[in-house]
Amino acid sequence: MGLAPQRILIVRLSHLGDVAQTLPLYHALRAAHPTARIAWAVQPEFAGLVEPLPGLERAIRFDRRDGARGWSRLARELEQFGADWTIDAQGNVKSALVALASRAPRRSGYARADWREPFGATSTTEACAPGPSSEHAVDRLLRLARHVAPGWDGVPRFDAALSPAELARGERALAALTHGAGGVLIHLSNPADVRAWPLARWAEAARLAAEQGPVVIVSGPAEELHGRALERELRDPRVAHLVGQRGLRELAALFTAAARRGMAFAGCDSGPLHLAWASGLRVVLLAGPQDEFRTGPYPPRGPHTILRAEPPPACAPCRARRCEHAEGPVCLSAIAGRELDAALRTRARGRSAG
Repeated sequence: MGLAPQRILIVRLSHLGDVAQTLPLYHALRAAHPTARIAWAVQPEFAGLVEPLPGLERAIRFDRRDGARGWSRLARELEQFGADWTIDAQGNVKSALVALASRAPRRSGYARADWREPFGATSTTEACAPGPSSEHAVDRLLRLARHVAPGWDGVPRFDAALSPAELARGERALAALTHGAGGVLIHLSNPADVRAWPLARWAEAARLAAEQGPVVIVSGPAEELHGRALERELRDPRVAHLVGQRGLRELAALFTAAARRGMAFAGCDSGPLHLAWASGLRVVLLAGPQDEFRTGPYPPRGPHTILRAEPPPACAPCRARRCEHAEGPVCLSAIAGRELDAALRTRARGRSAG
């Protein structure tokens, strides 16, 4: 096996959901190599989630929007850290270039067949075993974790290792919005995203859900304008609004508090949805173009609920960034608000029975 690694670099630059799904890799490495110094190369907008992780020496921010200056800063920080082992948990050409820029003599990553851009696999010096093409993205990540942390017990930790103070702030934030057990937490989707549900549907579903219990509607910076619009439209004391929420660990703490209270979560395929199930929430996914068995909540046939348009369009699932369907993104627009309400009521009955 050679000498124990001294400086390990994790490369998982984006996006929020993928960064959250990489937390088990970090926890496994920290447990398997307790004396190693570990850094994480990540885009600035997601660094806040990982930077406070216990045992992480530093988050190396890579702002790809800065072009040559961003690459120059990255190269300097990578040189300062001096990784002797880099683990590419992303698997595309961009992450491969970061791994090469680290100059680490040992570079681990996915099997070539698991790369969306297979040419990037030439950046690695070793790869984990390949998996089936239909496997969930988290299972692919866990294969890599088992490869780089052979002494790991195999039990994945998806939590962000929130401190007691962070958890307490999450409890206070939720208490300021709603009281009592149960209810539903809704995360708005940005209408510009092909995976988004129309705002009118969210309003319909929130009104119906409020008949059964408290509703909290959360919108982040990308959805802030839509959150304000919905707040003006839904003047219902049973519906609370957290508009323009910022801070990824604060969001994780809010989700953890909601999970402890027995709330459900409803949202589209997004980073916050993945952070929600990773924080212990049982989610209802409004599945649009994506294949929920590969990129949906984990485990794919676990405690979560998948809501799809019936019948689904012939083109679904797909991975297109823009919808080419003649009638627009019908895979989501065809789902009615009452269907989400029915799914939430079914989940609430199951919770009460349990």
